[in-house]
Amino acid sequence: MGLQKRMKRSFLTIHAGENAEALRALSIPARVDMLKLLCSKGPLNVNEIARALNLPQSTVATGIMILEEAGLVETKAAKAKKGYQKICSALYDEILLSFEDTTLKRSEDVIEVAMPIGLYTSCETHAPCGLCSTEGVIGLLDVPDYFLDPQRMQAGLLWFGRGHVEYKFPNNAKILNKNVNAIEFSMELSSEVPGTNPDWPSDITIWVNGVAVGTWTSPGDYGDKRGAFTPGWWKLEGSQYGKLKTWRISRKGTFIDGTVASDVTIGDLAIGQHSSIRLRIGIADDARHTGGVNIFGRGFGNYGQDILMRIDLD
Repeated sequence: MGLQKRMKRSFLTIHAGENAEALRALSIPARVDMLKLLCSKGPLNVNEIARALNLPQSTVATGIMILEEAGLVETKAAKAKKGYQKICSALYDEILLSFEDTTLKRSEDVIEVAMPIGLYTSCETHAPCGLCSTEGVIGLLDVPDYFLDPQRMQAGLLWFGRGHVEYKFPNNAKILNKNVNAIEFSMELSSEVPGTNPDWPSDITIWVNGVAVGTWTSPGDYGDKRGAFTPGWWKLEGSQYGKLKTWRISRKGTFIDGTVASDVTIGDLAIGQHSSIRLRIGIADDARHTGGVNIFGRGFGNYGQDILMRIDLD
């Protein structure tokens, strides 16, 4: 199996109460073992699976048939020394079971916008720095100019030692002519150090419309184990995941995960005066701990999400 195929990762989310066929297929440990083997080793035939798992060939053949009918495995016929053999491949690297109630409608008083981490509109970064998509490194490492490469749109991980990246979110509240009660920004972050170091503090600040609203000190650069979504090709010596942090700016002040971060209020951000909402993430010039920043997006880290903005309307 080629490297390019293994670099691509795909995910399946099964919502509780849906796709009962897939859930039944996964209810037998031996079938789960078959999927794990195919994910780690790549395409195998039935005999190879049986030998690796020490299972009867008939058990593997039946299990593969059930997994294929559930849409979790695909098989292709290939020539063998005698006739043909069935080559089996896993279709997904990750299968997630979600208990989210998909029947609930989003409140008309809440606006959510997800921003891919590579869609920043301006930047000023300093080495160590770099960008990755789920398929590989974008440009060259430690060359800040590559942060302007058009391929940055595909980034699922970016990092820099000093500086910032800035995003422009649409101000849908202004379009709707509604007042903003509070605004939240949620993202997965960590410090940045060549290699990894769990004891590497960094003061990571966000600015909204040019106003510094609050700073979170990341304790380190997490690399003790692979992130839940981090692709297998990304070496373990690099940053693997971060902490999911939420800044909330309301009329009472700014809070990080519910803890007071500053006295900046929603009124200080002049939200109604601009057609966009500018979010800057970086290291302040006067930061005490200048340990850099990793921003994890889709396909990396433990959450695999974009930067999420949530606006609560009056």
